[in-house]
Amino acid sequence: MLMSILWPMLCGLAIFLLGMKAMEMALHRLAGPHLESILRRGTATPLRGALVGTATTAFLQSSTAVTVLTIGMVGSGLLSFRRSLGIILGTNVGTCLTTELIGLQLHRLGWPLLLGSLFLWLATAALAEARGADHAATAGTSLHALRYSAVAAAGFGLLLLGMTMMQELAPRIEASPLYDWLLARAAESLWWGLAAGAVLTALIHSSAAVIAMIMGLAATGAMPPELGVAVVLGANVGTCATGLLAACASSRAGRAVALAHVALNLGGALMFAPLIGELQWLSALLTDQPAAQIARAQTIFNLACSLLALPLCYLPLWREQA
Repeated sequence: MLMSILWPMLCGLAIFLLGMKAMEMALHRLAGPHLESILRRGTATPLRGALVGTATTAFLQSSTAVTVLTIGMVGSGLLSFRRSLGIILGTNVGTCLTTELIGLQLHRLGWPLLLGSLFLWLATAALAEARGADHAATAGTSLHALRYSAVAAAGFGLLLLGMTMMQELAPRIEASPLYDWLLARAAESLWWGLAAGAVLTALIHSSAAVIAMIMGLAATGAMPPELGVAVVLGANVGTCATGLLAACASSRAGRAVALAHVALNLGGALMFAPLIGELQWLSALLTDQPAAQIARAQTIFNLACSLLALPLCYLPLWREQA
């Protein structure tokens, strides 16, 4: 029973992560040359930094990429610690775009998106060949942008296919003894769900992938929405693991950025843990779809944490380190 769940789940997860990485790579190629200058120029105040962090994370579809880049820039002296605080707040908000898109139940578009993007990529390759231009010669052109847009669309198609594969496993998971054990523990305390979300995200290095799995289970009724919200809180804590690893090789200021990220997410999770029922109730007011409720809870949580922490970024204490 366990292997009949584990292998298909790992395959679906691998396809999901492959789609995420393809989107991240393609969008980074489109915005990469300008990303550092955008982060440097757009962070004069914490509010502006938060808006820039939100926009860049939403575009790149990876809070980890923006967080790691910010740690590297602070570590190398290109960005002050104070200016990085707003970016960190924004990355948590920007990462909600992925789960909100998944919550729209677009899984039927997986294959059409994948096939359409493949056709578009082949068309750009044929045009480049007809013009006699190599890859380097097309860099910065509309053809180059179209090619990487096709790769990003293909990545989103793979993401949806992986999500569908994981969602189809819900009946098997619901029938497994391990799942019954988890539900029994969660009935005693939702801290089990929070801990599971943190550990899984730290291992996979993708909060979006963990939340997508939970949304798939919630969509079929296999997971109670309250437990799903608890896992969401834990996933936001677990996503700090990659930043901490990146900070190990950085300067003291770079490590301070990673610790600020941990303080934001861990503090927010501890603050909202007693309010999981209320958070689920609020998300249920916005939508009656269980999967979408998980996505709304993620968005409400990150928005609330970032807005509550934003005034702290203006404290004179940080100006000494600017």
